[in-house]
Amino acid sequence: MDLKRYVPAVILAVGLCLAVYFDIHKFLSLEAVSDTYGVLKNYIAGDYVFSLFLFSITYIFIVAFSIPGASILSLLFGALLGTLVSGTLIVISATIGATFLFLAAKYALKDTLKKRAGPWLLKMHDGFNENALSYLLFLRFVPLFPFFVVNLVPAFMNVSLRLYIGTTFIGIIPGTFVYASIGNGIGYILEKGENPNLSILSSTQTILPLAALGLLSLVPIVYKKLKGNHKI
Repeated sequence: MDLKRYVPAVILAVGLCLAVYFDIHKFLSLEAVSDTYGVLKNYIAGDYVFSLFLFSITYIFIVAFSIPGASILSLLFGALLGTLVSGTLIVISATIGATFLFLAAKYALKDTLKKRAGPWLLKMHDGFNENALSYLLFLRFVPLFPFFVVNLVPAFMNVSLRLYIGTTFIGIIPGTFVYASIGNGIGYILEKGENPNLSILSSTQTILPLAALGLLSLVPIVYKKLKGNHKI
């Protein structure tokens, strides 16, 4: 057994355990956003470029180690940097972090899964890869699935790295800019010393457009099915 292949996965697992042990989640809450907003705003004013670098590294770390709280971090970045800058930074950083997780899972578990896969899993594997682009975009567009799960599933389905990176980058753009825009609005509220209300995150105005994009991504699959039935 080549134990070296498991090193990346072990590193990510240890990182997640350390994050839980040191309770990093408490820094990724709405209360933490309100408490640190002023300090971070002053820090950004002192060194804007280095701040962007630190924010990017932080987001990559959160995504790669599957630490809960990326959505709160997106709101904080939106509040601090504005919609355009924060949205762009998050899309790039989240794609890099997700790619690290994807490669670690694929490198460590691919052969094990192949050996233990039953007929149903192999059938699902073939069906997924036949329409991988549509399925991956659907999983990214619709905010119904935990982000770390969506990062791992393609690794188990043997999706190519190029397709994974492309669909991740494109697929998270709509949701990311929604969060960045909401975060930008929260920034104005915090500037006034008021407490933000995050009920909009679960509102139909936020979810329905993303769900519609997800359904559109499945159109090629439906068309292929209908075309196949018509031939029969």
